[in-house]
Amino acid sequence: MLTTNQTVQGTLASVSSSFLFSLMFLFGLFMLPLTGTQVASWRVLMMLLSLVLLVSLTKQWQHVFDYLKTLKTPKEWIIFVLPTPILGGQIWLFMWGPVNGFGLDVTLGYFLLPLVMIVIGRFFYHEHMSVLQWLAAICAALGIGYDILQYGSISWVTAFACLGYPPYYLLRRKLAVPPITGLLSDLTLLTPVVLIMLYSSGGFSVAAQNTKFWYILPLLGAFSALAMSLTMVASSKLPVSLFGALSYIEPMLLFVLSITVLNQSLDEGGSLFMYGMITLALFIMIADSMKGFLIRRRDNHLHGYREPQVGSFPPRRRFIDHRIEGVLKAHRFRKIRKYQQRIDKITRKIQALDSK
Repeated sequence: MLTTNQTVQGTLASVSSSFLFSLMFLFGLFMLPLTGTQVASWRVLMMLLSLVLLVSLTKQWQHVFDYLKTLKTPKEWIIFVLPTPILGGQIWLFMWGPVNGFGLDVTLGYFLLPLVMIVIGRFFYHEHMSVLQWLAAICAALGIGYDILQYGSISWVTAFACLGYPPYYLLRRKLAVPPITGLLSDLTLLTPVVLIMLYSSGGFSVAAQNTKFWYILPLLGAFSALAMSLTMVASSKLPVSLFGALSYIEPMLLFVLSITVLNQSLDEGGSLFMYGMITLALFIMIADSMKGFLIRRRDNHLHGYREPQVGSFPPRRRFIDHRIEGVLKAHRFRKIRKYQQRIDKITRKIQALDSK
């Protein structure tokens, strides 16, 4: 029952985080007359403030400092800092794209991102790719290849969205940086840049003159912190395959919002053939994730422990330890009961002799 509850809680957390991220996709419209770049700058500041409050409330500062103490050499510090401009660029694109007519291009990049990550995992880390994953990658490649042949290129926004995050994750993985520590350091390093940007572009004066920003800006920070927290909750409670399948909800919501709220037409982001092939790849990936989830759940029931979680948390070793502990408790109970029966038998014999 606990496993079922964890899966339900993780699913609700993942869906809620996708919904919040999709709302932030439209924040640029609510924050006019600020430009997309100014909105992105304010988001960095509000995210940092919200994250500081979150880390303080959860008392995780010691974990942050403990990790930073492990960085000893200049090479490690360079690798630790290198991903920061990548994240800054992605935050800027996410807020700048919708208000500048590139909402569909950003959405398409997020559709392709999981496929790019799978291919990178195959060739950089020699991870196994299933037949369905290969089929999905081929479908997406055919769609993109068709647009390149037809129009000579694909949107730079789409390319930046799907190719920007993989090096970020690879560099973070190289040093095994905890998510909270990495994000906190990125936002801290980006703060001087966005402060200069807001000061030089008049972003502070525009926000100060309009009272609506007094509650919209804190709301942007709260949404960012809550969405990040829900994503971490989902990653800790869901199996890898199910967590991967649910990650497609966000780009699907972004796609719907780009068509309905931003009033973009499909041909602005690419050809119908490309959209069709990427949609087919999306459904193949969801089917592969659900297949992996069902197979893993069946194997877990057969082996007698719960589902393994994202990022090996809780670790598989802990499940084995729980089983061993249970066996030892049962053994001790049987042994104590056996000794108790012997004592009761001897007591009855003594009482019988005394009665005679």
